[in-house]
Amino acid sequence: MALNSEIERVTQRIIDRSAARRASYMEGIQAQIDKGPKRGHLSCSGQAHAYAGAGPDQHALATKDAPNIGIVTTFNDMLSAHQPFERFPDLIKAAARAEGATAQVAGGVPAMCDGVTQGETGMELSLFSRDVIALASGVALSHNTFDAALYLGVCDKIVPGLVIAAATFGHVPGIFMPAGPMTSGLPNDEKAKVRQKFAAGEVGRDALMQAEMEAYHGPGTCTFYGTANSNQMLMEFMGLHLPGASFVNPNTPLRDALTMEGARRATQITALGNAFTPVAEVLDEKAFVNGIVGLMATGGSTNLLIHLPAMARAAGIELTMQDFADISAVTPLMARVYPNGLADVNHFHAAGGLGYLIGDLLDEGMLHPDTRTVAGGGLEAYTQEPKVDGDRVKYEPGPRKTLNDKIVRPYADPFQKTGGLSQLVGNLGHAVMKVSAVDPARHVIEAKARVFTDQASVKEAFKAGAFTEDTVVVVRFQGPKANGMPELHGLTPTLAVLQDRGLKVALVTDGRMSGASGKVPAAIHVSPEAVDGGPIAKVQDGDLVRVDATNGTIEVLTEGFDARTPATMDLSANARGLGRELFEMFRQNVGLATEGAGVVV
Repeated sequence: MALNSEIERVTQRIIDRSAARRASYMEGIQAQIDKGPKRGHLSCSGQAHAYAGAGPDQHALATKDAPNIGIVTTFNDMLSAHQPFERFPDLIKAAARAEGATAQVAGGVPAMCDGVTQGETGMELSLFSRDVIALASGVALSHNTFDAALYLGVCDKIVPGLVIAAATFGHVPGIFMPAGPMTSGLPNDEKAKVRQKFAAGEVGRDALMQAEMEAYHGPGTCTFYGTANSNQMLMEFMGLHLPGASFVNPNTPLRDALTMEGARRATQITALGNAFTPVAEVLDEKAFVNGIVGLMATGGSTNLLIHLPAMARAAGIELTMQDFADISAVTPLMARVYPNGLADVNHFHAAGGLGYLIGDLLDEGMLHPDTRTVAGGGLEAYTQEPKVDGDRVKYEPGPRKTLNDKIVRPYADPFQKTGGLSQLVGNLGHAVMKVSAVDPARHVIEAKARVFTDQASVKEAFKAGAFTEDTVVVVRFQGPKANGMPELHGLTPTLAVLQDRGLKVALVTDGRMSGASGKVPAAIHVSPEAVDGGPIAKVQDGDLVRVDATNGTIEVLTEGFDARTPATMDLSANARGLGRELFEMFRQNVGLATEGAGVVV
C-alpha cells in the first residue's frame, strides 16, 4: 500500500527542516568511516594496554584482522531491569569467538531508576542522567578500537542516552540489546488501587509495601507500559533491536539466544564485511517517523516527547511538537496496555505484540518500509517472530491477526481513532497532554487554579482537605533549569482520589509525568518554564484556567493575566545535596523541554 499522505508530508517536512544540520552530521560521519577504527594503527604500547585484560582473546586481538565488538553496559544489581545484563558479556564473547571475532566490555555507564527516586531528591538528577549516560558511553568508545558496538540498556533515560551516544559515534555499527520484562506479578490496576487507598488513608504502609513487592518481584523491566517499555518498542520500530527482541523475559533460552544472535549479527555488519550498517544510516528521518508512529499506536510514554527530539538532534535531525501532534492525529491507538488498559507488556507480547502491530501498520501504509535496520533489509523483517532452535534463533512469520482483541486491535478497528496526544497552545505557553487513558469527559477541564511549587505541598493540601471543588492544580518551578525536571508521578494517586470523589481536576506543570501517569488529565512540559519567566509563573490562586485537549488550547481566562509580572522563586536549595552540586552546569545550560531538554545536544 502507498505511504499515508500525512506521514509522507510530515516526513518531508522533517527532511527539509533538517537538511543543513543532517548534511553536516553525515559529512562528519563519512569522514570517520573513511578513517576506520584505529586498533591496528595504535602504538605497540597502546595495543598492549588495550588487550592486556582480554584473557583468552588477547592473542587474537593482537594478531588477527577480525571484528572486535565493544560492549557498553548499564549492568547493576540494584535495578531489576538491568540486573540480567550481568550474564550478557560472557554470552556475547562466546558468540563472537565462535565467529572468529572478539568482544570486550568497553565501559559501564550509570543507570538510575525513577521508580526508586519518585518524590525524592535524586529525581532531580534523573533527566540529566541521560546526558551523563551519553557522555559515559562516549568515553567507553573513545579508545577507537571497535568495529561495532552492543548497547545494553533498558529504562527511562538509559536508552535515550545510549542512542545519543550511538548517533554521535554514528560511523560505528551498533545493536541495542534489551534484558526483557519481569514475569507478571500483582496486576498493575490492583497495585494502583492500593496506592490510591494508601493516599486516602484507607490502608497502612504495610499493605502498600506488600502490594509493591508483589508487583515488582524479580529481574526484568516493570511490566506496565511506561517509559522503559516504550523505549523497547521504539528500538524495534526504529530498527536498532533484532526483530522480536523487546519483550522476551530475562534468563530464558530465547533471551540468551537473542543475546548471542545479536553478537553474531554485530560481527556481520562491520566495515570488514559486506553488510556494513553504521548507526548513522539506521537513524534517519524515516526511522524517527516510524518511531513516533509506534509511540502513538501503542499509547507510549510522554517522556519520549522529550527524549526523541534530543535523540534526533544527535543524528542531525530536528523534530518539533507539531510533528508529534500531526502523526498522532492520523495514527490510531491499537493497543491497550496498562495504564491505558488492564494488560501488562507480557500479555501484550502474547497477544501479537510489536510484530503484529508493525505488520498491520506496514500493510496500511503508516510506516516507511524501506528504512535500514540492523537486521538487514527493511522493516518487514520486524514482523517475524523469533524462536529457539538449539542455541540459535530462527525466525518464523509472526501473527497477522490479533490474538486478543481486548489488548491489540488492527488499524481498521482501533481502540481510538488517534494516538491520544494533544499539543496545547495558549497564553500559558506550549504543553502536551496524553489522553489515551483519560476519560473523554475529562479532556476539557475549566476550573479555578491552585498554585504550588512542589508536589509535597500538593499532598499536604490534600491531606488537609483543601480540595473541595473542581481544581486545576498548577505545579511550577519544576522545569529542567529550575531543578532538573523531576517526574511528578507521585501526584497521580492523590489526583485520582479527587477524581473518584467526583471532582474535575487537571494538572498543569512545567515538569514531567511518568509514562504511567494514567487517567488524570495532565498538561505537562509547559514551556517556557517558570524559571525563565514563562506565563506559568504568572498564574495565581483562583485564576480560571481552561485545559482543552479537544481543541488543543491551554489558557488562563482571568482578565489582566497577560500584563502580570512573573513570580520568582529562590531556587538555591535545589543546588545542594545528594550530588545536585555536580549538576549546576547542566541546569545552567539545558535547552527547552520542547527541544529535548538537552545539555550535550
